Amino acid sequence: MSTELTHTDIEQFLYHEARLLDDREFEAWLDLYHEDVDYWMPAWDDNGELTEDPQREISLMYYPNRGGLEDRIFRIRTERSSATSLPEPRTGHNITNVEILETRENEVDVRHNWANYYYRYNTTDVYFGTTFLTLDTTTDTPLIKRKKIVLKNDYIHHIVDVYMV
Repeated sequence: MSTELTHTDIEQFLYHEARLLDDREFEAWLDLYHEDVDYWMPAWDDNGELTEDPQREISLMYYPNRGGLEDRIFRIRTERSSATSLPEPRTGHNITNVEILETRENEVDVRHNWANYYYRYNTTDVYFGTTFLTLDTTTDTPLIKRKKIVLKNDYIHHIVDVYMV
C-alpha cells in the first residue's frame, strides 16, 4: 500500500522524530527507520568540502543499515560506549524550512534545516545543519530509508551522537 504524504504529514513526522530524541525514547525512534536505512553524516574535509563516499572517506557517523543504529542505541542504554553521556544530556530539537524535493511512487525526498540545543554539565552547545531524507511510503506510517545529516558547525568539543543532530 502506498501512502501519499502531505507537507503537513511530513512536518508532523519530523517533529515526532525530534520529540522522541528529546524524550530519549530511542526504541520508538528506531521504529521510524527502514531496515535498509542508510544513515550518514559526512565530515568536512580540509578544503571545506563535504566528504562524498562513506566507504572511502571519513564520516562523523555512518550506519549502512538499521542494525548499526540498533547497536548504537544498545550501547547508549547499557553504558557500553565511551560516548555514553552520564549524566544524560538534555536536548531540544527545532526543525524549519521543510521542503519536499521529489515525490516518486513509493518514496518522498525531503530537505529540512534544524538546530539542536544540547545541555550537559552546566553548558549549552548548539548544533545546526541541514538534513536530507528519503521516506518510504509503502506502509501506513512512513519509514526513513535514507538520512544524510550535514552538520554546519563542524568544530565540535566532543563526540557527536544520534540524539544531538
